[in-house]
Amino acid sequence: AEKVCEAMMERLPHIQELLLKDLTANYNGDPAASSRQEIILSYPGMFAIFIFRIAHELYLEKVPMIPRIMTEYAHRITAIDIHPGATIGEGFFIDHGTGVVVGETATIGNNVKLYQGVTLGAHSFPKDACGKIIKGAKRHPNIEDNVTIYAGATILGNITIGANSIIGGNVWLTEDIPAGTKVRIADPQLTIKKPKETRV
Repeated sequence: AEKVCEAMMERLPHIQELLLKDLTANYNGDPAASSRQEIILSYPGMFAIFIFRIAHELYLEKVPMIPRIMTEYAHRITAIDIHPGATIGEGFFIDHGTGVVVGETATIGNNVKLYQGVTLGAHSFPKDACGKIIKGAKRHPNIEDNVTIYAGATILGNITIGANSIIGGNVWLTEDIPAGTKVRIADPQLTIKKPKETRV
């Protein structure tokens, strides 16, 4: 415990630096944000990121249980589920946030923006010769720098979304996407039934 506490104390300046960059990303990325204080006090995405940053350091120190308990507490409060084992770069922004899921082996680069309902999940689980799931295998996506992923997108498996890409809402992806790519689903076929005019 003493060793972990010492390591955490040494890492606090780094955690603070990351959180300040996350805060700036949240402020610059949301036109509705009136101040940084508003983001700190009321934005669920920032709260979830704050908890994650600390839990992740404890996870790296191999502290049992506590990191997962911390992120599950944030999950319960914000509906944002980030596993403490995920690797997330600086300037991370979760807009709105409800329903966001980031898996244990996901890797997220710098200046990435996620909207509500985004899933960075596993496509399948590798198994050993006895049919048991292999723990710790890489099974979640790699999101490179400056990627924006819009609401409801699902990205599964150990694939890479290249830097500066934009992933549209409700997209389902299980394959690599080159850098600078825009991905969206075809426009849906809308049926609009207008009310009948009433005669006087």
